[in-house]
Order: sequence, then C-alpha cells, then structure tokens
Amino acid sequence: MPTPDGMISRKTVLKAAAALGAAPLLVGGGVALARDQIGTGEPLALTPECHDGDAPTIEQTEGPYFKPNSPLRSSMVNDGPGTRLVVSGYVFGRACRPISGVLLDFWQADDGGNYDNSGYTFRGHQFTDANGAYKLDTIVPGLYPGRTRHIHVKLQAPGRSIVTTQLYFPGEPRNNTDTIYDARLLMNVRQNGSTREGSYDFVLNVAQTPGTPSPTPTPTSTSTGGPTTPPGGSWAAGTSYNAGDRVTYSGVSYTCLQAHTAMAGWEPPNVPALWQRS
Repeated sequence: MPTPDGMISRKTVLKAAAALGAAPLLVGGGVALARDQIGTGEPLALTPECHDGDAPTIEQTEGPYFKPNSPLRSSMVNDGPGTRLVVSGYVFGRACRPISGVLLDFWQADDGGNYDNSGYTFRGHQFTDANGAYKLDTIVPGLYPGRTRHIHVKLQAPGRSIVTTQLYFPGEPRNNTDTIYDARLLMNVRQNGSTREGSYDFVLNVAQTPGTPSPTPTPTSTSTGGPTTPPGGSWAAGTSYNAGDRVTYSGVSYTCLQAHTAMAGWEPPNVPALWQRS
C-alpha cells in the first residue's frame, strides 16, 4: 500500500522477490524488488527504492507452546499430513538493507490444530542467507479454539534482542474475532497448484548505513565430527563448533546444540537455539 508521500513501503513491495532469487541492488544502495503479478500476468515495475519510513515488525505474544532448542532446518513439510505451504521473504534493517545471519525460529500447530509439546514436530529454526532471505517449507496450520490460523516466529539479528511475533493468513473468518490478530502481520498468500505460497518481509530495528552490506555468518546444519575442545575452553568468534562441544562464556558453561561457526553477536547466552547452559 502506498504511504502518504506516495512511496511504496518495504512490506508492500517485496511479495514476489523470493521467486526471482536474490534482490537486485540499485546504484544508490536501495533494493529493487518485483511485486506480485497483476491480472495481465505481467510483473509490476520495479520499485526505485525502498521506503525507509516503515516501522519495525510489531511484536506479539509467544503463546503457551514455545519450546527452545528446535532443530536447525528449513523444511517441516514431512512432519505430518496437510496442505503444503511455502513461506518466503526477507529480513530488513531500518535503512532498507537485507540482514544476513538472522535467526528465525518457527513453530506452529499441525493439520488438526495440535502443538507437539513432547518433541519438535512442526518446529525448526534457520538463518537468513547472504541476501537476507529465508524460506520455510511446511503445511497450513490447523485451527484450535479461540485463535485464527497463524504461525509463530522468533527473530534475532546477530547481537540484537529477540523479536517474537506471528504471521496470519488473509481471508480467514476468525481474523474478525481473534483478539490477538493484527492485519499488519498478514502474509500475501496465493495458490500454486496444490501448494499455497506465502510471503512476508520482516523489518527489524537495526540501524544501518545505506549501501553497507551486513556480515555473512556461516551456520551449518550437520556436524562434521565429534566434540572438539576450543583453545582454552572459552567461546571465541570465528571458531567452528560441533554439536556436543562444551565452552565457557563469562564463567558459565554451555553445550553446543547445533554445528555452526561462531560470530560476534552469537554469544552463547544470546542464541539458545545454538547453546544450552550446562
């Protein structure tokens, strides 16, 4: 939707970019993004520049079913039956620059509206890539009493605080009666054969300098070997850790949960998806 000054907001312009690959950059450092196709089948013109007046993505309650230490994965579609849903988008900072290495931790109900509180069915976390993009392969969550259809997510940029929010589906009858629902968190959803495709772009309150890319971390999803002992037993940025590795940070012991390469901002107390206090 155009803003009062006639420009297009970030959340509006980036709805079809994931299908096109990485977002192209303009000479001035802005992000040129293709929007949804219109009835003619032709894509709308590229937006000349992101509008940087958007407020950060609003926060919402995490609800009663969040569990830490979800598995590192971007696909949960095989966790149970249901209509396939692919959600994709980007994470931006306040200067319209995509942010790489953002932790996104998703959890949702299954097709019957039930949450898995004993395991990690329909739970998983991932990191944005070098272009600030994420993609979640899952199913359309079922309904349960009192709520409209939704997906939970926690986001954390390196070195920043956690943002907890939810994503919603357009056209749901319960959107009108759910007291938590907020239209600012509506995904753009369309049907593609038997699959539903959703898109949403998050804006985090991260200060940026236009034209300056964010650092690219190198998280990995599988262990390359057994536990290792880092030099001195202390956590250190730039060190590759495997699941089971033990470190100390500020005098506290932690155990690595997922293989990754450490970077500033991912100190053990800041990323519970990667480290568990021993």
